[in-house]
Amino acid sequence: MRTSTGPAIRVLLVDDHPVVRDGLAAMLATQPDLTVVGEAATGAEALHRTSALTPDVVLMDLQMPGMDGTAATAAIRAAHPDVQVLILTTYDTDADITAAIDAGAIGYLLKDTGRHELCEAVRTAARGGAALSPSVAAKVLAQLRGDRGAGLSGRELEVLSAVARGQSNKQVARALRLSEATVKTHLLHIYAKLDVGDRTAAVTAALGRGIIRID
Repeated sequence: MRTSTGPAIRVLLVDDHPVVRDGLAAMLATQPDLTVVGEAATGAEALHRTSALTPDVVLMDLQMPGMDGTAATAAIRAAHPDVQVLILTTYDTDADITAAIDAGAIGYLLKDTGRHELCEAVRTAARGGAALSPSVAAKVLAQLRGDRGAGLSGRELEVLSAVARGQSNKQVARALRLSEATVKTHLLHIYAKLDVGDRTAAVTAALGRGIIRID
């Protein structure tokens, strides 16, 4: 566990907007125990910079061109299991949260998080502790209780998100490396859990309840 007299926590900032990275760097610079060792604008760059700079914590955006934050998180965690990834995003749908956590993120913050909360979250992540925005924590607990998202599994959320983007069963199967029969089975389970009768109604219900989003 780090203390105020120990080495500073090394942070890598990942966001495709320079103004956001500048703001985060300035915010973290006010803390003597936190130091920004580098920045990246894409997921692929984040993976490269992580290898080169060995940060303790990667502060990761989700939506970026090319390799997105979820894919970058999974790649970083696979290659560097000692590096913690803390998501910082504007998106708080069940699908985004589930995908990020499944990818290995130790925390999930929204970009309206205050400076004190953000800095504390970085410290918590560096210690190996989970750091969640209150609204995200509530959604995670609700998912565990099964009373939000109708208890949709991570795979079901992936299927429903793909359907919401207009993909056919065949396209979903190809993208997720499933058989079309398996996709159909997932859809039937989704319909039952959302209490709807078809894919259009499922997408409408999921969007209305904040379970998924359309980019």
